[in-house]
Amino acid sequence: MKLAYYPGCSLEATAKEFDISVRAVCQGLDIELVEIPDWTCCGATSAHATNHSLSVGLPALTVKQIQDMGMDCVVPCSACFNRLKTAEYYMIHDSSKCEEMEKLLNFKFDGKPRVYDLLAYMVEKIGLKTITQKVQKPLKNLKIACYYGCLSVRPGEITGIDNTENPMQMDKLLKALGATVIPWSYKVECCGAGHSVAKSQMVTNLSGKILVKAREAGADAVVNSCPLCQTNLEMRRPPGEDLPVFFFTELMGMAFGIPEANSWCSKHLVDPSKLVDKMLG
Repeated sequence: MKLAYYPGCSLEATAKEFDISVRAVCQGLDIELVEIPDWTCCGATSAHATNHSLSVGLPALTVKQIQDMGMDCVVPCSACFNRLKTAEYYMIHDSSKCEEMEKLLNFKFDGKPRVYDLLAYMVEKIGLKTITQKVQKPLKNLKIACYYGCLSVRPGEITGIDNTENPMQMDKLLKALGATVIPWSYKVECCGAGHSVAKSQMVTNLSGKILVKAREAGADAVVNSCPLCQTNLEMRRPPGEDLPVFFFTELMGMAFGIPEANSWCSKHLVDPSKLVDKMLG
């Protein structure tokens, strides 16, 4: 199976372990990722706050590239997915905006290749049965709090999530990997998003509460799909709080028995190696 792949900016920098694990896991599932040639920034997080046409135009360029490639596209980063899916949504449902983008980018939108959140694609298209069959080292010693954040979930009419208040895709995936998924009420709370520098105390309060609530619920770690959430949850946390945070593909790689999966831990700001040894021991 071939899929267009949009890594986005963060996966080439602060979330490099996300990109590495995505590629490794997809290879393990016999998915050939074809990176979009010369892809451009999706516009997150500032374009949509300053210029509406630009906020659609930047990701619409990627939609054009996906159409030119003739294959569906998976997007790991929640923020990138939200912007690309928003552009796709406008071009399907807003004829005037679609015409504007077609004129700007010199193409005719046919709406055939579609944009997918990688997490959703894994669960809904690849399927939990296939994923379970790949598990060699079940995560049976791991209690996980699944954290979705904002951008893979809302607004529901664009993201197509199963439930905006209590999404279950990640929960189902982690259960398929053998982990114990704990119920908790903070899975879609905001981490503070892009205010980490300008309003660091606010972000520390928001991210800190998420980690505290995950620990109170009995979690050994938090798992997510957003590079910005990962950064905030690792950097903006209460003193002494050492609850690890993983990208979902990292745990997939460990459960699949991918040899290099343990090395991804070295790229984390909060060292999860002791927990990894415990859950794979």
